[in-house]
Amino acid sequence: MISIGKRAKSASRITGLLGTKEKNDALNLAADSVIINKDAILSANEKDVSAATEKGVKAALIDRLRLNEKRITDMAEGLRDVAKLPDPIGEVLSMTTRPNGLRIGRKRVPLGVVGIIYESRPNVTSDAFGLCFKAGNAVILRGGSDAINSNIAIANALRKGLKDAGLPEDCLILVEDVSREKAKEMMSLREYIDVLIPRGGAGLIRSVVENSTIPVIETGTGNCHVYVDEFADIPMAVSIIENAKTQRLGVCNACESLVIHEKIIEKVLPLIVENLKEHNIEIRGDEISKKIVPDIIPATKVDWGTEYLDAIISVKCVSSIDEAIAHINKYNTGHSESIVTENYANAMRFLDEIDAAAVYVNASTRFTDGFEFGFGAEIGISTQKLHARGPMGLEALTTTKYIIFGSGQIRS
Repeated sequence: MISIGKRAKSASRITGLLGTKEKNDALNLAADSVIINKDAILSANEKDVSAATEKGVKAALIDRLRLNEKRITDMAEGLRDVAKLPDPIGEVLSMTTRPNGLRIGRKRVPLGVVGIIYESRPNVTSDAFGLCFKAGNAVILRGGSDAINSNIAIANALRKGLKDAGLPEDCLILVEDVSREKAKEMMSLREYIDVLIPRGGAGLIRSVVENSTIPVIETGTGNCHVYVDEFADIPMAVSIIENAKTQRLGVCNACESLVIHEKIIEKVLPLIVENLKEHNIEIRGDEISKKIVPDIIPATKVDWGTEYLDAIISVKCVSSIDEAIAHINKYNTGHSESIVTENYANAMRFLDEIDAAAVYVNASTRFTDGFEFGFGAEIGISTQKLHARGPMGLEALTTTKYIIFGSGQIRS
């Protein structure tokens, strides 16, 4: 691991000085290489999917793991989209002149070497490389054992693209040893890795936060809520909840919890339940919900705070927007929360008082995504409050330094 750290640090000194055209050309060549090597990537992915199926991994997680021609094309297009984005490196954010004549500015620069430890989704290999590289960084990636064959094939294709561009392949290094020991070694490479980003389930994130000696940007789990206010448009609420819960089950921005105002619950809940049952969603609700729809499964307090990543959703009835906000702020994970309402005052209160990285009015939580936010791709969704919060695009992978111009000034 020390050797990997040294190689990445050496490569970062080159990536940090690349011009925009050089980076964009390399990203486009990497995208070409992904398409050229599509068959090898699909073959490797099939090994991972077969192994996961044999282990009895649930369908929603296999969906996160599985690649197909469209998802590979999307990976390549993601790299091309990142190439089209404005280059943040070198941007001068401010420049002021002090009374003594010193001109003091602040300039955006790369972080250096970014380490990412992630699970399941092999497309993260491509997305993470593209964003880190465009922001002038080298990247060390360590994926999970379930996607190791896919990750190796994708990384090989990306490294071939870098080679075709005349750049060091070590701008991207994949740690192929997926043992816990190697992961812990990676977490201690403070001399070589400037920031570490975990992307995965609660267990992975907790392990990295507790064991890393490297500064960590924490990407969070998603116990995301949709609150159906008493002033909600009912067809809109049913449609938003269907999309937020069922469009993809095993993702962090899927809705896991419903909160419904008591004045509208008798009208809207049967429609929501009927709709969700068409998608084979299990509904767990409180006593009021169960009285309205008797075949709802009784919920426990554990359900209010659970990210299911599965065909399960919880339902809580509340008597006011105050109770809704208090419930969501108590049980959410700081990820994405939505209100369905036609009442402007309630919408504004929800936006102001909900503590989360992304707060929606009359829209699905599934939009919390770097691509949907116009970032081309994302490195993860940060639920912390320092440095970066929400979908992390290029700017989140940079830092700043002060640049000072003088004319011989000395301090008295």
